Amino acid sequence: MLVNFFYTLKRAQIPVSIEEYLMLLEALKQHLAFADMDDFYHLARTCLIKDEANFDQFDRVFGIYFDQLESIEEVLDALIPEAWLRSEFIKQLTDEEKAKVKSLGGLEKLLDTFKERLKEQEKRHQGGSKWVGTGGTSPFGHSGYHPEGIRVGGESHHKSAAKVWEKRQFKDLDDQAQLGARNIKVALRKLRQFARTGAAEELDLKDTIRATAKNAGMLDLRLVPERHNAVKVLLILDVGGSMDPYIQVCEELFAACRSEFKHLEHFYFHNFVYESVWRNNMRRHNEPTPLYDILHTYGRDYKVIFVGDASMSPYEITSPYGSVEHMNTEAGHVWMKRLTDHFDKVAWLNPVTQDHWQYTQSIGLTQELVHDKMYPMTLSGLGDAIKALTK
Repeated sequence: MLVNFFYTLKRAQIPVSIEEYLMLLEALKQHLAFADMDDFYHLARTCLIKDEANFDQFDRVFGIYFDQLESIEEVLDALIPEAWLRSEFIKQLTDEEKAKVKSLGGLEKLLDTFKERLKEQEKRHQGGSKWVGTGGTSPFGHSGYHPEGIRVGGESHHKSAAKVWEKRQFKDLDDQAQLGARNIKVALRKLRQFARTGAAEELDLKDTIRATAKNAGMLDLRLVPERHNAVKVLLILDVGGSMDPYIQVCEELFAACRSEFKHLEHFYFHNFVYESVWRNNMRRHNEPTPLYDILHTYGRDYKVIFVGDASMSPYEITSPYGSVEHMNTEAGHVWMKRLTDHFDKVAWLNPVTQDHWQYTQSIGLTQELVHDKMYPMTLSGLGDAIKALTK
C-alpha cells in the first residue's frame, strides 16, 4: 500500500525520492508511528517532504488516497492491527462512552460485529441501520448517527463515535496561492546572505575548544563578530489607483521585508517610475526623492524589488509627457533602463494573476524592460524571484 502511496505522490508532481521513501520505511520499522493515522501522517510528511511549499499538496493527496482506498479492509489490515484494536482502542473512550459501548455487548462484541459486517457487505451502502456506510443509524460508518458507533472515514457530525480514527487537520501552504504574511517570511528567508562584521562579541565554540587543546588545557577564548543578514534590499512599491485592491498583500510583503532584512530601503511610485520617487505618501509632492539620488546613493549590490500591477496606458511607459500626474520630459522606459543598468539584480512582483498578463500591453512592456524578471505574487512566484536575485 505504501508503494502505491509513493507513486501517487509522484503522479501529483510532488518531489519525493526513493531515499526519502526508504527513510519512511525505516522509521516505521523503528515504530516511530504505530497504528495511529495522525502519527503516520506527521511521520510521512517529515520523511517525504523537503519544502514547506509542498505541504498543502501533500495534505490533499494524503487525504484523498487514504479516503478512497478500494476497501476498508485494506485500511484495517495496514493501519489498525488486531492488537491495537483491542487494547489501545479502549483507552480513547470516556467513562460515558464505555458505558454506551456495553449496550452492544461490550467492546469485543462491537469490534467483532464490525468485522463481520465488513465480510458480509459486498457494495457501498447509503443510509440504513445495519451495514457499514454513510448516513442512516448504523453503528458503523460516517455521516449518520448512532450513539455507540465506530466512524469509518468522513467527518464526525454528532461527535459520538467510539473512535474517530481519521481526523485530518491540514494547513494551506499552496505555492500557487496568494501570499500571506507567514508564507512571505518563509520565502524571503531564502534571500538571506549571512556575514560576520563588527566587534568580536560572540563565542566561537569550535575554535575555543581547538585553541584550548593546543594550549595544554588552559582556557583560550575565541570570539567572532555576530552573524547577521547582510543582504541589501531596495523595495519600490506602486501605490494608488489600480493597486488599491492589493493593499493588504503589499502591506504583508512590506512587513515581512522589515522583519527579515536589516538593510532595507523602501520608496513609492505611481504606475511607473520617472525622475523621482518618495518615502512618505502624505508628502509625496513636497518631499520627492530624485531617482538620480537613488542611483548615486545605493550601490550595485542592492537587490531591487518592484511591486506593482504594471497596468496603465502604454504611453505612460513609452512617451515623454505620458504620465497621468505630471509633465515628465523623459519617458518612463528611459528611467527604468537607468535603474536596470545600475543595479545588478532587479525583479518585479506583479499581484495580477499571471494568466491575465497577456491582455494588458503595459505588462508586456514592463516585463521586457526588466529583462523578463517579472513574477506573480504567489509563493512560487516569490520563490522564482528570489532565485533570480541570488544568482
